[in-house]
Amino acid sequence: MEFAELIKTPRVDGVVLHRPFMPTVEGTLCLTGHHLILSSRQDNTEELWLLHANIDSIEKRFIGSLGTIIVKCKDLRVIQLDIPGMEECLNIANSIEALSTLDSVSLMYPFFYRPLFEVIEDGWQLFVPEEAFKDLESMTDEWRLSEVNKDFSVCPSYPSLLTVPKDIDDESLCKAASFRHGGRFPVLSYYHKKNGMVMMRAAQPLTGTNGRRCKEDEKLINATLCAGKRGYIIDTRTIAVAQQAKARGGGFEQEANYPQWRRIHKAIERSNVLQESLIKLVEACNDQSHSMDRWLSKLEASNWQSNVKEILTTACLAAQCIDREGASVLVHGTEGTDSTLQVTSLAQIILDPACRTIRGFEALIEREWLQAGHPFQQRCAQSAYSNGKPRSEAPVFLLFLDCVWQILRQFPCSFQFNENFLIMLFEHTYASQFGTFLGNCVAERVKLQLSQKTVSLWSWVNRPQELERFLNPLYEPNNLVIWPSVAPQSLLLWEGVFLRWNRSTKCLDEAHQEMVHIIEYNKELQNKVNSLRRQLAQLETEDSPLQTP
Repeated sequence: MEFAELIKTPRVDGVVLHRPFMPTVEGTLCLTGHHLILSSRQDNTEELWLLHANIDSIEKRFIGSLGTIIVKCKDLRVIQLDIPGMEECLNIANSIEALSTLDSVSLMYPFFYRPLFEVIEDGWQLFVPEEAFKDLESMTDEWRLSEVNKDFSVCPSYPSLLTVPKDIDDESLCKAASFRHGGRFPVLSYYHKKNGMVMMRAAQPLTGTNGRRCKEDEKLINATLCAGKRGYIIDTRTIAVAQQAKARGGGFEQEANYPQWRRIHKAIERSNVLQESLIKLVEACNDQSHSMDRWLSKLEASNWQSNVKEILTTACLAAQCIDREGASVLVHGTEGTDSTLQVTSLAQIILDPACRTIRGFEALIEREWLQAGHPFQQRCAQSAYSNGKPRSEAPVFLLFLDCVWQILRQFPCSFQFNENFLIMLFEHTYASQFGTFLGNCVAERVKLQLSQKTVSLWSWVNRPQELERFLNPLYEPNNLVIWPSVAPQSLLLWEGVFLRWNRSTKCLDEAHQEMVHIIEYNKELQNKVNSLRRQLAQLETEDSPLQTP
């Protein structure tokens, strides 16, 4: 198929662009195979370059011969284009609808994008499993890299290399995989070097109504426990949902078959509920009624903040089991590709200071999301404005980023990256010139040959001139575990994502500057407190005349 076949009117003059809190711009609208471009001859006016992949839905209106297109984007922007001529407007609208809903992944922009920057590091080679395993090998010899899934036949959504207990052979792994939904048998997610405890992730066991069991699965899970130690299985479903899953062939671990493990149910909403929550949240943020009571009521009804709270609470529980209880943890829900990954990745941010650096966070996304089989292509196909009925779409990764932002806001000096870094990741998951978030799993990315045919997002992000935008000037490495508050007053709406197009830039800049001043003042106070503590400690260690020899 040629893109030209879908573009009936490639260019229209005299188009007027309207955006909230920005001056109107009149110029020439051009359509290409992947972009909507509006350029103007007005001085000091930026061109609008909008990826068709970023367009969630459009609305058409006509007044006489003047047509208007309302473009609603996946990054939550809403722009208005006034187009002279009814025929031209209809042609533009039809072309945008066709170009923004292409079915073939290989027709998307990343396959046509050619970088204008020099690729210093190939992002596709930065976070391979072999490199991550070298770090693990330096701490323990109880694990190994298995090639049991090298052709993706054992588990289609897992990568070809997996970290598993050293004492478990590949034949046992295959049998354990047949006992788990989608073949997602328990694999290592995180090793806590402080005490040697581990966190694993998997999908639900296929116990069914007959209480089926699998000796190899039991042996695999128990192999991660030290002598005399217990473990916790954190199921991200309610007991009722888990019981319902048994009737459909799924289920949960029977404690009689896993006597060293205690099962805990922590309810995290399923993907279809999260999508509805996002739609209601964005609707509330776009409410122009200016009634605070109405706005707060709609915000609460969206349940978005409740979802943030539940995910953070469960992640804190997993981290607490590992760090304070000295116990290993297995996390799973139904498929192990959504809420499971939210919990395991957030728990690592709480526990591991390396995950709070830019490179460490990128490695975490690669390890716990991209290589772990989160279906980005399905989950991010639509956003909050789509007119179509959601199928597999859900803001699972956006919710994770929101939780990270909540922790970043509470510990502003413990993260090397800033809020802009998180917003950038949100934008690129929904529409990007890079191939990093295309596909639903490693097997699909290999089949699409993304590493040969597209550029990695990390190749662009990790260039010094780009990194400067994402660095946190207040960062001081903090090697301690950080425990975020999940109290309602501690969790705020992420204005940088949900209100950034609805407020003036000046107001946001002023608020940001005020926040920076407050943070710097708190940092200064903390330095003084630390200095006093050091002085007191020094006094306590000095010889005292009251001490006996």
